Amino acid sequence: MTLNDHDSNPSGSDRSNQSPVSDRLVEKDFSRREFLGISAASLLMARSLSASAAAEAKNGIPYRLLGCTGEKVSLVGLGGYHLARQSDPAESIRIIRTGLDGGINFLDNCWDYNGGESEIRMGKALRDGYRQKAFLMTKIDGRTKTAATAQLNESLRRLQTDRIDLLQFHEVIRDSDPDRVFAEGGGMEAVLQAKKAGKVRFIGFTGHKSPDIHLKMLATASEHGFKFDAVQMPLNVMDAHFNSFEQRVLPVLTENGIGVLGMKPMGDHFILESKTVTPIECLHYSMNLPTSVVITGCDSMPILQQALQAARSFQPMDSSQVSALLAKTSKAAEAGQFELYKTSHQFDGTYANPQWLG
Repeated sequence: MTLNDHDSNPSGSDRSNQSPVSDRLVEKDFSRREFLGISAASLLMARSLSASAAAEAKNGIPYRLLGCTGEKVSLVGLGGYHLARQSDPAESIRIIRTGLDGGINFLDNCWDYNGGESEIRMGKALRDGYRQKAFLMTKIDGRTKTAATAQLNESLRRLQTDRIDLLQFHEVIRDSDPDRVFAEGGGMEAVLQAKKAGKVRFIGFTGHKSPDIHLKMLATASEHGFKFDAVQMPLNVMDAHFNSFEQRVLPVLTENGIGVLGMKPMGDHFILESKTVTPIECLHYSMNLPTSVVITGCDSMPILQQALQAARSFQPMDSSQVSALLAKTSKAAEAGQFELYKTSHQFDGTYANPQWLG
């Protein structure tokens, strides 16, 4: 049985503290020499994170700092989408609670996952004291203040909580998304108001389409004197070869102390279909980067146990081990055929449902 992957529905900080991320927008693709330099820096950062995590673990699960938030999160996080793909709601609840009891504290979700069923099941699982064990993240699609407010309030109700630890703008996949979020009457106004009201602790964004759009979102935030607490993006053994978030966005996040949320360590199972790497190799590669957490989908107990095993057995890889994994995947990764979230609309829920954007 293979481990599922995560995050996609197929159907105000001081500006002076930031580096000028907008400069990154005009950069061209990295040369091999530059990439190797970044990889070396990433290895050093990951080793540093692992060393600090060694001092803190829960049930064998290492914990890492989430950027500059001061929060510590589990090296592996439980993806929300696949939880409601499990046909039995009671089993979904058991998976969540077993994960929390097993040392995972990072829970991912989204307002639009499975028509809200993913949040509903997670809300039930967080009863009986389990909310206190969780660092709870969910996402909203709304680009307008009105839509974002409505979706956040609905998520709070479904999740049966009065506070989201990390709220993220979901599917920042269009060139127009950054401007819409930060426009007058845009979604950011709603989220900042919610933060002031105590409904939200930290703010981030997620997307899977293009490093350019991530960089534009960061640059737009900087232009408005805002710094995100966390950013979520695909980080895996094939991303390193094709339109790479690892090469182009990861250095900006680490440079600015922004929490790195890795997703799609197995490309939503498609990378496994390439027959080049195993699930554990996929997870370990993503964990070896300077990620705060690697989010993966678990729709059964055996797959959850495999995720826990990957985190407990993780040891920092050296450059030769990383090179060996990348060599195994380089040919298959060339055209992005196993990263369909970058090359097709198959994973773009807001493309199929533009009304979610507001």
